[in-house]
Order: sequence, then C-alpha cells, then structure tokens
Amino acid sequence: MIRQFELVERVKQYDPTADEDMLNRAYVFSMKAHGKQLRASGDPYFSHPLEVAGILTQYRLDASTIATALLHDTVEDTLATLPEIESHFGREIARLVDGVTKLSRLELQSEQTTQAENFRKLLLAMSEDIRVLLVKLADRLHNMRTLAHITAPEKRRRIARETMEIYAPLAERIGMHAIKDELEDIAFAELQPDARDSILARLKFLRDQGGDLIGRITQELSRNLVDNGVDATVSGREKTPYSIWQKMQQKNITFEQLSDVMAFRVAVDSIGDCYRALGFIHGRYPVVPGRFKDYISTPKPNGYKSLHTGVIGPERQRIEIQIRTREMHEVAEFGVAAHWIYKQGAGWRDGRQYRWLRELLDILEHASGPEEFLEHTKLEMFQDQVFCFTPKGEIISMPRGATPVDFAYAVHSQVGDHCVGAKINGRMMPLRTALTNGDQVEIVTSKAQTPSPTWERFVVTGKARARIRRFVRMQQRAQYTDLGRSIVQKAFRQEDHDLTEKALEGVLSSFNAPTVDDLYAIVGEGLHTGREILNAVFPSERAKKPANVVSLAKARAAKPAERDMAVPIRGLIPGMAVHFAGCCHPLRGDRIVGIVTTGKGVTIHTIDCDTLEGFADMPERWLDIAWNPGAEDDGLHVGRISLVVANEPGSLGSLSTVIAKNLGNIANLKITTRSRDFFEMLIDVEVRDVKHLSNIIAALRATPAINSVERARG
Repeated sequence: MIRQFELVERVKQYDPTADEDMLNRAYVFSMKAHGKQLRASGDPYFSHPLEVAGILTQYRLDASTIATALLHDTVEDTLATLPEIESHFGREIARLVDGVTKLSRLELQSEQTTQAENFRKLLLAMSEDIRVLLVKLADRLHNMRTLAHITAPEKRRRIARETMEIYAPLAERIGMHAIKDELEDIAFAELQPDARDSILARLKFLRDQGGDLIGRITQELSRNLVDNGVDATVSGREKTPYSIWQKMQQKNITFEQLSDVMAFRVAVDSIGDCYRALGFIHGRYPVVPGRFKDYISTPKPNGYKSLHTGVIGPERQRIEIQIRTREMHEVAEFGVAAHWIYKQGAGWRDGRQYRWLRELLDILEHASGPEEFLEHTKLEMFQDQVFCFTPKGEIISMPRGATPVDFAYAVHSQVGDHCVGAKINGRMMPLRTALTNGDQVEIVTSKAQTPSPTWERFVVTGKARARIRRFVRMQQRAQYTDLGRSIVQKAFRQEDHDLTEKALEGVLSSFNAPTVDDLYAIVGEGLHTGREILNAVFPSERAKKPANVVSLAKARAAKPAERDMAVPIRGLIPGMAVHFAGCCHPLRGDRIVGIVTTGKGVTIHTIDCDTLEGFADMPERWLDIAWNPGAEDDGLHVGRISLVVANEPGSLGSLSTVIAKNLGNIANLKITTRSRDFFEMLIDVEVRDVKHLSNIIAALRATPAINSVERARG
C-alpha cells in the first residue's frame, strides 16, 4: 500500500505547486472514514482509493483529481457527507466526488438498474468535467485488477462484459490507451480464457524460436535512422492478446496467417522528422500495400496523431511502425491527461468540447429510452473510422460504412433533417452510398424535406439513427392522435353523446393514459377501440348493441353517398398510423374500408378485397372511411396490374414506353411464370387514382406485344 508521503512526493515530482496540505488532509480523511472496512480480497478498503489515486499519478493529474480519487468512495460507503467534503476541501472537489459517487451508486444497484441507465448517467457526469471519467476509469481499472477475488462467476462475467462494452471504448476515445489495453486484457481473460491462453502460448513459442527478435529489430531501425540523420528513439512491443484475437476474428484468419504481431514506435523531434523517417523506412524496406495511414494531417477524434505504416522490415519480418513526435507520443500515452502536462489551461476539463462527446449527448437527447441510447452509442463507439471533407475543407470523422445521411447529421442535425441529395467528389450520388477515406461531400438540402423512415435501413451512426427514429415517433404519434380522435368522435356521435375532454379525463387512469392526447393515440394505434372509450365514460352503453358494427355484406352494399362520416385519410404517411394494404392496393376513387390493426393503426382495403373475409367476425375493428372528395391529392399511389406479355425482342421496351407515355412510373416488376412464348408478370405502377390506372390498362391492351392485362387482386 502506498504510504502518505510517497503519494504526495509522486504528485510534487511533476507538479511542484500542488497543494500538499490538501493531499495530506484527503489521505487522512479517507483513511479515517473507511476505518476497518475490508474488500472482497480481505485487504483494508482504504487500499482501493489509494491505488486509484496512485494510478492517476502515473498520468500526472492535478492535485484536485488525486484528492477526488482518495475521497471518491467516502460519501457512498462511509458516514461522510457531501457538505462535509465541501467544507473540508472546497466546492470543486465536492462536485467531482459527487459525480463519481452517483456513478458508483448506480453500479452497486445494477441488478435493479439497467446498464444503459448507468451509462447515460456516466455520460452526463463526464460532460461537465472530464476528470470524473478519469477517476472512474482508474476506479474500474483497480476493480478489474482485483476481479479474481469475486467468487460469483456470473458477476465476474457481467463486470467484464460491461468493461469491454463501455469503459474500454471510453478509455480509447479519450486516448488512455494503456488503461484501455489493460481493461481489455483482464476482461478478455475472464470472457475468453481459452482463446487468451492459446494466443499467449503461441507468442511464447515465437519468442523461444526467434530469441530477442524485438530487441534486434529495434536496434537495426534505430541505427539506420541515426545513420541517415534522423534523431529517433525506437521502441518495440508485441501486440496485446486481445488485439491479436480481434484481428483474427475480423479477418477470419488463423494465428499462423497473422504476421504483424509486433509494433514499433519511432519518436522524433518534429513533424518534418516524422516524414523524413517515413521516407527512409519506405525507401529501405518493402511496403505492405494498404497499411499506410496519416493521422498527423487527419488526427483521430481523441487527438491522436501519428504516421502508421506496415513494412517487411529487418530479418524479413512483417511489422507495423508508428512514427510520431515526442509530444504526440505523450498525447498518445496520456490522452486527455496530456493537456495537464502541457499546461493548456482548464478548458480541457469541460467534456463538451470533445466532438464525439457532444454527439453522444445529442443521441441522449433524441433516444426514446436508455436501451435505445445504449444501442446507438455502441454504434457510435465501436466501428473503425473514415475521414471525409466538407466543401470548406473541414474534416468529419465517421464510422466505416457511413453514408451521406450520416455525414449530413455529423455536420449538423438540421442539415441531416433537410438532406435531399449529396455530391461526392463533385458527382451526385445516392444517399445510401458508402463513403470512403478522403471523399469530399457536399450535402444538398431543402426546407421542405423531412427525415425519411427508409433512411434508418442504411445509416450507421447512432446520431443519425436517433434523429430519424425521433422524427418517426413524433410523426407517428401525431397520426395516431388525429386518427384516434376521429374514431372516438365517431363512436360518441353514433350514440348521440357529446364528446368533451372533461369526460375523457375521468377515464384516463382506466387506460393508463397520462393525457387525453395519449388516450387518442392508443385508440389510433389500435390498442383500444372507440367503443371501449364510450363504454368507460357511459357504462350504461355496455348493454346496448354496438351501433358501429358493420357487417361485410352491408359495408360492400353501402353507397359512397351514405358514408358522410368518413375519416379523411389523404396526406398520411404510409407505414405509420394509416397505411394501404398490399393485398388490394387501394387507389383514390376506389370504395374503401379501414381495419384497425394493433401496433399499426388503420390498414386501408378496397371494399371488395378478399382479405376482409377474415375480419367478418370482428366488427369492432371495422372503420367506415372514404377518400375526402373535396381535397386535392398530388401524391402518387401504387396500383398493381397482371400482364401476359409475348416473349419476343422489344416486348418489355414497348411495355415500359406505354406506361411512361401515360405518365405512370414502374415501381416494381416481378415475372411469375416464364415459358417459350409468354411471360406472366406483376407490375406495381405509381398512379394518381383509379382513372389514371384504367387509362394505362387501356393503352396496354392496345399494344400488340401484350396478350392480356388486368388489375391484380390479392
């Protein structure tokens, strides 16, 4: 266990101006507060905060952070209070201790609280002061070092999974690579012990076969660089077992096929020396194609800068070489803590200055719940990155596989919401195009555009997916609310009752609806019917025969003029509260009926659709609706036609020409039967209404290459 004077001396070595008295008081306060408490290992509990503080001194953190590490468990695990901490150590340390305490409290309750909620709170705390995350990472690192003392195997695995999924990626994002590597290695040993042991055995075998191979390669690289006028410090190491295993999984290769298990770092004085060293290495050794990356001109989001290259180096070994200045090396080793080393002011402590953290906070704002937030955040943190440019030259980093829609949302949420197209390297390209390193992307926007639900199928960033889902939820709720209001109003009118919000407020608790709009929404979603709402408000109506029972025969016999209570349906977004059935493809001008479907709202069918037979015994799900005759509808609907076409050259060309001349657009085509003489096919055509489709069918019938054509049903 570190002694008191040793801890203070460690801090004074790199920060002579540190408040020695405060550190001594924090040490004594924590030791007295924890008293005789013991850890699972049997060690005094005070050894834990002391080790956490010791870890942070390795990163040369300021005295306030070291004091926070000593005190971080006192409020949670002892009789000490936050006001007491503030009175002894000031507001800054009390705020930091409070941030770490909240996270620890959530962790201790993780059996009742979801991992997602824990992470949401962690993100909020570290956005105010990044030092909260530094203390939390050191806390997690020491807990992982003592993980073996936890007797329950499932608890160990849960902690290891949480470390691998949450804390290791966060450590990587703030550049704390040593902490990241150790967290991953300990978690890997718990989750995949056989795989780790196998890799370690193979690494030992390679060492035994090659002797001090890393030492010999290091000496040769160093000697050659110095001989060519580059003052460089060269160091080498084996890659960690987890990084080796990860590469084997990603590339689906065996250990024997993996040749670059060694990495070497070249530290020089200036950026110019970086490129001179790179030039010499590329001139001296064969380059492995596709392995060069320039993170000096395009740094990683966590500030990491370096040149990476792969070569067939000394002794014909395939190796990875990282070239950086000594200052870049400090940032690579210490991450955000390097800002303290170079005295760049207190601004670095504000977590919101980090772009990736701002994006995670934006996801937090738009996700519907903690689980969805965690899903989007893992998307954001776990993927390799590509670097693209705005027309003004700003670098935007995104996960590999990102599309122009992801790029638009990375620029700004409003740009993403109004995106209608994209120019990639000066050419208009589809929005689902995968971006590659170095692409210049220009987003075309329109104020009339809104996010399309189909975008969610191809976007890869959590921020984009969260914004799209939020918009869909808002639109869906509005549709459900309007539809539900119409359904309830109709049910009340049919029984000659006046509908008032006061009457509905009295039955909200019966349907677990906080507000009247929420009640309308669940009716529009199909979870309850208008009749159920009426019966709740007027219990005496239960004994009456439902006035809104519509038999299949009666619905089909009814004349359009009799349907004056219709719910207007034009303008609704397909796939949300109201959508059109794929079995009959109703068009404007068809006589239609609505079927309330749980989770989807209302499905619109033509009145002669065979599918309606299946709802004959469920009259409460029928909704009497019609097209709004007085409203303009500039939208297109899909009609389906069935054709028999001669199997001869030019037939399909004639078919598409006739449809195009009649202002139709082929949305889909499927050949159902193919013979030597004829093709039978189904074609979905975008048209304005029934009359438009009838004109296309008539024109097709007059075409010699087409044997027959009918509107398809079912």
